[in-house]
Amino acid sequence: MAEAQNIPVGSNTTGSIAVAAESTVATRMSAAPSFDVADFPVPHGREEEWRFTPLERLRGLHDGTAEASGSLKAEVTAPDVVAVETVARDDARVGRAGKPVDRVAAQAFSSFEKATVVTVPKEAVLTEPVRVNLHGEGGVSYGHTVFELGAFAEAVIVIDHTGDNVRSANVEYVLGDGAKLTVVSVQDWDDTAVHCSQHNALVGRDARFKSVVITFGGDVVRLHPRVNYAGPGGEAELYGLYFTDSGQHQEHRLFVDHDSPNCRSNVAYKGALQGDDAHAVWIGDVLIRKAAEGTDTYELNRNLVLTDGARVDSVPNLEIETGEIVGAGHASATGRFDDEQLFYLMARGITEREARRLVVRGFFAELVQQIGLPDVEERLLAKIETELEATV
Repeated sequence: MAEAQNIPVGSNTTGSIAVAAESTVATRMSAAPSFDVADFPVPHGREEEWRFTPLERLRGLHDGTAEASGSLKAEVTAPDVVAVETVARDDARVGRAGKPVDRVAAQAFSSFEKATVVTVPKEAVLTEPVRVNLHGEGGVSYGHTVFELGAFAEAVIVIDHTGDNVRSANVEYVLGDGAKLTVVSVQDWDDTAVHCSQHNALVGRDARFKSVVITFGGDVVRLHPRVNYAGPGGEAELYGLYFTDSGQHQEHRLFVDHDSPNCRSNVAYKGALQGDDAHAVWIGDVLIRKAAEGTDTYELNRNLVLTDGARVDSVPNLEIETGEIVGAGHASATGRFDDEQLFYLMARGITEREARRLVVRGFFAELVQQIGLPDVEERLLAKIETELEATV
């Protein structure tokens, strides 16, 4: 049913599959989801969901000492048919896709002043992407953004994070029945930035959701994508690409909750690491509830370690409460360059330096193609080339 492999190179890779009557995924959380920060104790690093995170580097986002004192410039560019509104916390559209699942996300919800709601009307098919540019100008900021697609609407959204900021935010994606949404979230922060964010997607009946998360910059980046289904026939594809450099901590914690029948999910995250104390964490949780008959799901995490001193923690988890499914599995692998690939290329006259670059580009090629936007793909490949200059 599942494949799990581990080639340890400064890594810790584990996985589990459980067939259960009650949710063990839920019990790994120290508290139930809530909008109220008071419902979450201050983490100390011993909790399951915090054991990999360097709390001392979160600049107070986890214990309530980080007061909103910074500046973040936000710019939304969208076709005329798209509505962009600024609303209060009590707006009915805020919080529909899911509640915060940890103290940092709850703190963000309790601390933002106004939320941004971006609405694509039903049956609208956008020919140009919605672009959201967020540029930090120092200090601490909190935010909340809702992207809502009406029934049978189709859209592509690009969210770009740059600059320096200590940022905590919640992002919601609400897809109506038959809607199709692709989201590309780019974390290209300055090296001193801290970014924690929970992404909640609510996928309607027969709707299709694709998320591409690209993480390069920041001192600490901790993202929590989550998917729920509002009806049968929904599909979710979660792709991720990260390049973790010396001293950086990049953490991606995913949860797909199959709670409706005949839904599908596919998760594929790939990362490359280089430099002393580069640390990547990938947690992939998939829960197939008793009512979710006909589910088809698979999750994959692969990591390529380029130098000594880097560490990977990769933990896929799959829990199944019904045997009436199409398929379910997971795989995780961490390793160095494939010497056979290098030998093959060098035997044909390619230098070792260029051969290594080709191997890394090939490692990421499949995920880069999922973006579907030439300007973002070109920028991503250029960024990979810049990162590789340090090692190859």
